[in-house]
Amino acid sequence: MNKISSHRMFRKELGGEFRMKHRNGRNQWKQGWGWFRPLGEAGRGKSRADLTVRLPEGEVHPLRGRSQVVVSMTTARRLFILGFLGAFLAVTVPAQTSQNIPDVTKITLEDLMDLQVTSVSKRAQKLADAAAAIFVITQDDIRRSGASSIPEALRMVPGLEVARIDENKWAIGSRGFNGRFDNKLLVLIDGRSVYTPLFSGVYWNVQDVMLEDVDRIEVIRGPGATLWGANAVDGVINVITKSAKLTQGAIATVEVGTEERTAESVRYGGKVGDNVYYRAYTKYSDWEPSIGATGANASDGWHTVRGGFRMDSTPTHADSLTLQGDLYHTNFGETLTVPSLTAPYSSTFPNAGDYAGGNILGHWNHAFSRSSTSLQMYYDNTNIADNSLFTDHEGVYDIDFQHDLHVGESQEFVWGLGYRSIQDTNGSSFTVALQPNHSSLNQYSGFVQDEVSLFDKRLRVTLGSKFEHNDFTGFEVQPNARLLWTLTPNQSIWTAVSRAVRTPALTEEGLRLNSAVIPPLTPGVNPTPFPAVITVFGSHQFQSEDLLAYEVGYRVQATSTFSTDIATFYNKYSNLRTAEPGAPFLEGSPAPTDLVIPFVASNKMSGGTYGVELFADWRVVPKWRLVGSYSYLQMDIRKNSDSLDPTPDLPNGSSPRHEWYLRSSIDLPKHFEDDTTLRFVDHLSGLNVPSYYSLDAHLGWRPVSPFELSIGGQNLLNNKHLEFIPDFINTAPTEVKRTVYGSLTFRF
Repeated sequence: MNKISSHRMFRKELGGEFRMKHRNGRNQWKQGWGWFRPLGEAGRGKSRADLTVRLPEGEVHPLRGRSQVVVSMTTARRLFILGFLGAFLAVTVPAQTSQNIPDVTKITLEDLMDLQVTSVSKRAQKLADAAAAIFVITQDDIRRSGASSIPEALRMVPGLEVARIDENKWAIGSRGFNGRFDNKLLVLIDGRSVYTPLFSGVYWNVQDVMLEDVDRIEVIRGPGATLWGANAVDGVINVITKSAKLTQGAIATVEVGTEERTAESVRYGGKVGDNVYYRAYTKYSDWEPSIGATGANASDGWHTVRGGFRMDSTPTHADSLTLQGDLYHTNFGETLTVPSLTAPYSSTFPNAGDYAGGNILGHWNHAFSRSSTSLQMYYDNTNIADNSLFTDHEGVYDIDFQHDLHVGESQEFVWGLGYRSIQDTNGSSFTVALQPNHSSLNQYSGFVQDEVSLFDKRLRVTLGSKFEHNDFTGFEVQPNARLLWTLTPNQSIWTAVSRAVRTPALTEEGLRLNSAVIPPLTPGVNPTPFPAVITVFGSHQFQSEDLLAYEVGYRVQATSTFSTDIATFYNKYSNLRTAEPGAPFLEGSPAPTDLVIPFVASNKMSGGTYGVELFADWRVVPKWRLVGSYSYLQMDIRKNSDSLDPTPDLPNGSSPRHEWYLRSSIDLPKHFEDDTTLRFVDHLSGLNVPSYYSLDAHLGWRPVSPFELSIGGQNLLNNKHLEFIPDFINTAPTEVKRTVYGSLTFRF
């Protein structure tokens, strides 16, 4: 059987199923084809995961069953107690003003445009001076939205695709190619990259902080590789927490709800001497299992506990030091389908796993008269055990040096060097294996960027490039050119041309994924007496994926109460990932046990995407703010003429073409606040996920400064809706339910 004939033999049955589509009536072996989409566009690392241990045969995790009714009653009781406690505290705490808590309706548009951002040029600059499509989520935006996690807060970003897969998994992408293992979006927390080189994506249920300590979240849509390096292809998310000096005193929060059953966090900040500030926190969350598409319990509940600290010191006027770290442990569940070589050739069962790890980061900054230097070092350790699939133990050492230099009054030059060392050890299962099972990777990098201001600083020209060497593809160069023209004090136009690469992940080099098994003697599909294993292999010939991006943007503050921000883009991709069929072969010893139908990672896909992202901010009256966003995305990604990959062009249908939201923030009498958000997300044609509307509401009450009580609801227009279908690993997707919650925050 040659590879062309086998390709034709299986094309009809398997052609469209490389992505896990959980449709009623599909055979399990067809579902197994769903893995490969990540291998066709993935690869920017941030977490780790590999292979491992199987559950003992016949072991079943009990479902919740009737206990859900008890949980619902318990939640109602908790909400009542929370409200009673809030009212009691409100009348017993001494009356104080609430001026020390920021109010989004009292911040002027000028203040918003003057916000300091650092993600665009790796130095502080006004948001209005940034030649990039950047959006900032402030602490007050997070507080008033009712978001309880970073992914929920990211729904406020124009053009960012945020979809929940199940209770503990998310798909988050920018400008297309969305997926659980999206590999073109770089995510940082206080400058620490949280991607995993295992699959070049992010485990979003691991990335968490105490949201009350977040200063802002800066989100760049578009390439950021010149400063941040490979995998900052379609965007950069930078979560920046407050300094310890700004988090003095204590804060305690309690939240209960119908989905997040309970969440508690406590943080205390203090001072040692005149120039050393510190804080420490702990946080616990427990999430209710959700309901799958079939109406059954999805067994995807999870709970997590984490804690951490931060210390900031200014030993001299010119020096500042930061030391911070976190520890965490998460247990999660899911409904998993895996293939097998014996009838019925696949099994679906409740699976469990856990994440555990920690990180420590040190940062030193020294200011000279016309320049500054900084040195950052961190170590990040992550341990993952996804029972029945894989285990992975990863350690990352990272060091970065940066020098900012002011050359005269109109030129700023910045350069830096970096080194990263990655140690990865994993364990295998029948479904997933990675060879070698231990890897040691080294990455060296440097960057330069020069910004020149002309015509009385009305025109700013920025040129720069990143230079990297990695163990997969060797030397990579990622240049960009940006221009910002300030037309008037209230309006500007910017444009940029950038190159970015997405370097291979460990899975694209050494993976073996047994995606599905076709029973022997299946008429028209597998005429052999052996079970046929559909297997995806990595390849040492896999190359970096390339992007050449063109962007144009316009910002204007039309009046003192209205502003708008428009960004347009055209992205040209090449060397995107495909799954090319190989020659089938028998395996087993001493006698053959199965027939392997191989598909090998390759780079035979290319194409373009273009779109527009619009954001508007209107202060209707001093106490009423309306913000809105609309984004349009068109994708035209096709396989090259020499590709034999039988899968459809799935990237085109994994991201919504249209998205918009409208958010209203009103300050009501008696210290009440009302925030309402209406969202629309277009259908995902490649995943058969329908479009949906969602209405979220949040009502807060701050009668005195130390105290805040809030209630809210999410997805109020629908009882439930589907947002995404998982890729890579065949877990059951779940529907997002209508939820209500209540929270209490007390500062002292």
